Amino acid sequence: MNFTSRKGFTLIELLVVISIIAALAAILFPVFAHAKEAAKRTVELSNAKQIGLAVMMYNNDNDDTMPIFYAYNSDPSIYTPAAHHGTEVLLLSYSKNKDIFRSPLDVGSPFLSEDTGSMARGATNYWQAYGTSFRFGHCMFTTVKDESSQNNSFQLYDPFQKVNDATEVVNQSAVQYPAESRVIRIEMFPFFGPTVDPDCSRYGYDCPAPNNYFQLWGSVGGSVIFDDGHAKSVVGCGIFDQEYVTPDGHRSNDTSSDPNAWTGTWYSICD
Repeated sequence: MNFTSRKGFTLIELLVVISIIAALAAILFPVFAHAKEAAKRTVELSNAKQIGLAVMMYNNDNDDTMPIFYAYNSDPSIYTPAAHHGTEVLLLSYSKNKDIFRSPLDVGSPFLSEDTGSMARGATNYWQAYGTSFRFGHCMFTTVKDESSQNNSFQLYDPFQKVNDATEVVNQSAVQYPAESRVIRIEMFPFFGPTVDPDCSRYGYDCPAPNNYFQLWGSVGGSVIFDDGHAKSVVGCGIFDQEYVTPDGHRSNDTSSDPNAWTGTWYSICD
C-alpha cells in the first residue's frame, strides 16, 4: 500500500503567517477601539439629551426656576439627616433613571483616591463618587444659602459679585443666549489635559498631586447641554471657550476681575 507523504509547514512559513496575523491585528485593533469609543459617545450624548429634557420639565413645574446647584459632594453627613444632595437628585422625578447621569466613558480620576468622602471610597468613576458624570454650571443654576454645597462644604462664593453665600435664583427664561449657554457638561474633556493645558492654569485639571483631577475619558470631545434643552458633542477647546456660562451673557473665556477667578476668566467662576 502506498501512502502519500504529507509535508508540514516550515519555520519560515509559520513566521510569515504569524507576521501577517500581527499586521492585521495592528490595523484592526485600533479600528475596533475607535468603534467602541464612538458607541460610548453616542450613549453619552443620548443621556445628555435626556438630562436636558428633564431640566426643561423641572423648570416648567417650578415657575421657570433652575434647580439648586450642588457639585462634587461625596460626604452625605454634611446634611441632617445625612443624605446625598445633588442637582441630579432633584431631576430624578423627571429623568426616572439615575443611570442617565452616568457616562459610559467615565473612568474617574486620580483624585478619587484622595477624596475622603464615604461615597468616593472605593469608587472607580465620578458617577459612583458624586452621583453624576456630568458637571452642573455654578452660574446657571440656583444657589441657595445653607443648602447649596460644593466639595462637601456650604462655603460658596457668589458668582455674580453680590453678597457672599446669598441665595441667587436663576430663571431659565432670563438667559440671554439660551441656545449657546452651557448649563451642564460632561466632567472630562481631552483638552483639559497637558497637551492644551500643560501648567494647569487654564482648566485646572492636570495639576500636581494631590489635586490631579485629569483622566482621559475619551479621545474626541464630550457632551454639552445648553439652556434651551438641546445637547451636542463639543470636540474643541475653541468652541468650549466661546460658550456662554452666565445668564447675562459672559462667555467661558471672557476676562473676570472677581478675586475668586483663579484663571482670570468666567470659566473659573461659573464652570
